[in-house]
Amino acid sequence: MAQVVITINDREYPIACENGQEVRIMQLANILEQKAQMLKGFSGQISENMLLAMIGILVADDLMEARKNANTSAGENNNDEVWAEKIKTMDEKIKNIAKQIETL
Repeated sequence: MAQVVITINDREYPIACENGQEVRIMQLANILEQKAQMLKGFSGQISENMLLAMIGILVADDLMEARKNANTSAGENNNDEVWAEKIKTMDEKIKNIAKQIETL
């Protein structure tokens, strides 16, 4: 199992991942860091817990919009099962990352 260190809001988090997934984890962390910087720009000083919660809400909103757009463009409702599985997988990944952060 590989490990990468991501940085969000000037704080480093060691993250375990499958071998070969290091670049993907870094790309995802970069998205979170961009959202953190955007939120800090709007909100000024904000607690780390609140910041992480707000980042999660923004990511969930992005996912919902993508799902809505995919369903609209496909014109089919059978994509719901595919998206449900993707959301479930993402939820599991988020929970795993949260557990790792909690142990720091």
